[in-house]
Amino acid sequence: MQTAGAVALGFGGLQTLAGCARTRPELWRDVPYGYGPLQPDSNGILELPEGFSYSIISRHGDLMDDGFLVSHVPDGMATFAGPDGLTILIRNHEVNHRADTGHGPFGAANEKLAQMPSWMIYDAGSPGQPCLGGTSTVIYDTRRQQVVRQYQSLIGTLRNCAGGPTPWGTWVTCEEDVHRAGDGLRADHGYCFEVLASTDIVLANPVALKAMGRFNHEAIAVDPSSGAVYLTEDRNDGLLYRFLPDVPGRLVEGGRLQALVVTDRQGLDTRNWENRDIGVGETMSVSWIDLDDVEAPDDDLRLRGHGMGAATFARGEGMWYGMGAVYFACTNGGSERKGQIWKYTPSPEEATSAEASAPGMLELFVEPDDGNVVDNADNLTVTPWGDLILCEDGSGEQFLVGVTPQGEIYKFARNVVSESELAGATFSPDGSTMFLNIQHEGLTLAVTGPWRHG
Repeated sequence: MQTAGAVALGFGGLQTLAGCARTRPELWRDVPYGYGPLQPDSNGILELPEGFSYSIISRHGDLMDDGFLVSHVPDGMATFAGPDGLTILIRNHEVNHRADTGHGPFGAANEKLAQMPSWMIYDAGSPGQPCLGGTSTVIYDTRRQQVVRQYQSLIGTLRNCAGGPTPWGTWVTCEEDVHRAGDGLRADHGYCFEVLASTDIVLANPVALKAMGRFNHEAIAVDPSSGAVYLTEDRNDGLLYRFLPDVPGRLVEGGRLQALVVTDRQGLDTRNWENRDIGVGETMSVSWIDLDDVEAPDDDLRLRGHGMGAATFARGEGMWYGMGAVYFACTNGGSERKGQIWKYTPSPEEATSAEASAPGMLELFVEPDDGNVVDNADNLTVTPWGDLILCEDGSGEQFLVGVTPQGEIYKFARNVVSESELAGATFSPDGSTMFLNIQHEGLTLAVTGPWRHG
């Protein structure tokens, strides 16, 4: 079996956004361009700056090398370095409960279901109607810019939205769904699952990582120094979680789930909805509280955390680790509810008894309060040269938005085929190729061009 180590993408820092107020929808064209103005696309799919191009490398319904079909609703992704310079791209599929059978890998009438061993399906559901969420894996050759193979790598989950890569060469995929067993379901949902990055066709053993909590998961990020795993929750009143594995790198062995508390500001509401309680650039020291009954049959984990003093966040979504910090998007933060980007810098003593003497720090990094600058950032990633790339999931036109280490915000790409969100932006290990999804169209694209390397 060929496996891979996760790609470590550097992040050179991000400064406060200033001077980018916009009031009319058409004024997105006045936002600075890090790579120059977006150019018309004769195919009507994706506008990019001059010198950049894209190819559609995978579509919903394509026949894969394991005999199954590419599922619909592609979402979060990450890449891993494979052997012989290959890239391993693992891709989520945000397929809902009771979604059309044609959205999954088994065909319009689930005619391919018999080819899948039943014990490899997390939730087989009603007879002939399994849960259709999960992940697929694409093996890509960036030198030839072509797909080598693709296959189903996890099946039977629900609404796999985002997740995150680990330093030990796996993708943790997260269910943004808290349905309980019953009404056509055989298992509870709302969990994380781990998928191996492999160039071979390997279907993941569908083991729910229950110690990481049952809630409306979105994304994760791992601090390679401490082994701590951070998790976002896609709720208007969500928490920021930290999971401390009993055995670093072995999530299945269990561990402790905690929630973030802002020191001296118990129960802080970070959303800035009514009052601007937190300014951009403001930093706050934090502590972490242990949570119990983390499988939360009543979906009340966040409510119990609030009662213990945990901070409230506005729909925590995309998350990425880079250069000693964790960056995460709160999609509905700010007075205009257009989103925030937060930065958490772990303590030098993170996850040890000494961290209280040098606590981790939380900073409000970006809050434009203007949808023409950033409109509800969802997935995010960090480029190998330090820019942050945000995937919009707002209303109307949807963009990929870049932020330079100097704080300059620019439009990098525009979806012109639809108003679907853009999702899963991530870079190949060699830095040559960015992959992204146009979710509602069921498309995965590879983008190349004169990237800024430095």
